[in-house]
Amino acid sequence: MLKDAMGGYRGTAIEISRVIQADPDNADAYCNRANALSSTGDYRDAIDDYTTALKIGLRFREAITAYGNRGIARLNVGDIYGALEDFSEIIRRKPGNNRLLHAAYNSRASVKEKIGDKEGAAEDRMQASMLSPDVQ
Repeated sequence: MLKDAMGGYRGTAIEISRVIQADPDNADAYCNRANALSSTGDYRDAIDDYTTALKIGLRFREAITAYGNRGIARLNVGDIYGALEDFSEIIRRKPGNNRLLHAAYNSRASVKEKIGDKEGAAEDRMQASMLSPDVQ
């Protein structure tokens, strides 16, 4: 989530909605509003905004972040398979940042454990440790 130097989120959902009304193709605004909504526990609307932002098109790094944040929001509403898809998409896109991949593999492993895929979870945890053994 985007925070300013004082620790507050950049704009409220209402403020960001004004930006979206003025420019409905502003993917970054949808992503910022999703972050604001998620921070208040409005995960369903956040998921919708992350989805819209991804459909409109985000830069690579912002898209990776949106998939991760949407995956977390999906977990919070009980959409286990949606979260699995989002964490898998991060892995499929292979960001050059090992910490991001490490987090995606570990998040996906946790989801796989929840659905009873112990072998898949173990494989993901092994991949995570191979990527970044210094990360706990």
